[in-house]
Amino acid sequence: MNARKIIYDRNEEAFGIAVFDDTGLMEIDIYNDSRAIEGNVYLGRIVKKINLANDRYGFIVDIGDGREAFLNAYEPALKEANMSEGQSVVVQVLQEKHAEKGAKVVRNIQLVGSYLVYCPFKYDVEYSRKIEDTQKAEQYAKVVREKCSGQEGWILRTMSVEGSEQQIVAEMDELRAVYEDIRKKARTLTAPALLYAKENPLFEYIRRYRDSLKEVVVDTPNLEQAVAAAFDGKVTLQKNGFEEYGVDDAIIDALERTVKLKSGGSLQIEETRACVAIDVDSGGVRNVGDIDALNIEAAKEIARQIRLRNLSGKIIIDFAGSSEYRFMKSIIDCLEEELADDACHSRVLGLSRAGNIEILRQRRRPSLRDLYTVECPTCQGTGRVEP
Repeated sequence: MNARKIIYDRNEEAFGIAVFDDTGLMEIDIYNDSRAIEGNVYLGRIVKKINLANDRYGFIVDIGDGREAFLNAYEPALKEANMSEGQSVVVQVLQEKHAEKGAKVVRNIQLVGSYLVYCPFKYDVEYSRKIEDTQKAEQYAKVVREKCSGQEGWILRTMSVEGSEQQIVAEMDELRAVYEDIRKKARTLTAPALLYAKENPLFEYIRRYRDSLKEVVVDTPNLEQAVAAAFDGKVTLQKNGFEEYGVDDAIIDALERTVKLKSGGSLQIEETRACVAIDVDSGGVRNVGDIDALNIEAAKEIARQIRLRNLSGKIIIDFAGSSEYRFMKSIIDCLEEELADDACHSRVLGLSRAGNIEILRQRRRPSLRDLYTVECPTCQGTGRVEP
């Protein structure tokens, strides 16, 4: 993806980040201050122990400000937790609250830097599968292994190969210091309490799109200075950026079920508790060649809508025309190409026996619909209403 402009806009309760490419708005992310943000670390208090399937169990954890989250007692590579009501536990938000489900937290903390991910409970060094220069990645992984202090784990991010060995080692020390600060606070504060707040997500967006980004628009002089120190391109100070650049109107459009296609067809997007269902309406197109072209157009727009609306979990798509594999192969390839650099890991599963194309997308943050609407109390989810 080639992002050209990022707009940051804050109001009293939340802040938003909008990303534009050459064709228009491609991503919107809204962070509500009343929600536990993915990546934050808390000293939580166990409220209740609950039984799960297969003789497993979990806990409801109070992480402060009336917010409760779910913690599974079992986590890979960690000893199964055995805690009781009132006990304190250090947890990190893995998934934010979405729809009517609370946040999900884990004990296996990971601290993300520009080049590295620090994993205090992991005992090896890995590197991102997206790194193309594997020789340099192996070289840097060797450096990290040599600098490891006791039992700790590290993951080299995609951007790591663009830094120097000195920068990698320096960030190792910085992330260790952050984790030590978390441990000190956990020993002195009373649960529930915030131990670590993730950096402003704006800077993660800047790093993600650094190769193509031309301009960043912010709404305060202090943030303008901070961005200018981290970004070589144009930095613009603009109050009410979402209104000035038409983002507010785009959000309203992104909440609609129907998306019109240039070819005359349309997409019908339905978010349910179980999955996201997308139907491609041909709009009266009958010719096989025209339907193939419409489906390719639809596949590209679906990939765009997935990012724009932050659709996640299981996504089931019913394309127009025949569902035979020989007609669907090019569409599957198109979806894989369009979602290849998705920041939230997406996997195109292929064609189901029912003739639908299925996608699994990592759920990290609420969808746009979950952020802006609530379940209708009258119809219990058949419709959505503004809160």
